[in-house]
Amino acid sequence: MMNIKNHYLHHNFYLNSTMKPYKNCQSCGMPLKKDAAGGGTNTDGTKNLMFCSHCYKLGAFTSPDMTVGEMRIRVKGKLKEMGFPGFLTGFFTSNIPRLERWKN
Repeated sequence: MMNIKNHYLHHNFYLNSTMKPYKNCQSCGMPLKKDAAGGGTNTDGTKNLMFCSHCYKLGAFTSPDMTVGEMRIRVKGKLKEMGFPGFLTGFFTSNIPRLERWKN
């Protein structure tokens, strides 16, 4: 069962697919141009222009119970795997709490 907040978020995310696209995933912050799949997908299979394919598939978050803190840890780990130094991982993930998924 989808709670009211999730319904509101999913509704707005779906509506945004017909609006101006974002430059970065609004869940993890990844540049959407770096997403090999070209972005996440809505329930009808169309591209979602707000989230990457790692975060959003078929109209749902791939990790719906993840907290913003857990997302920051996940992204920091991925950036370190890619060779970024620790201080930069902190800088690059500092904006995650301000992305649309995490706004209250």
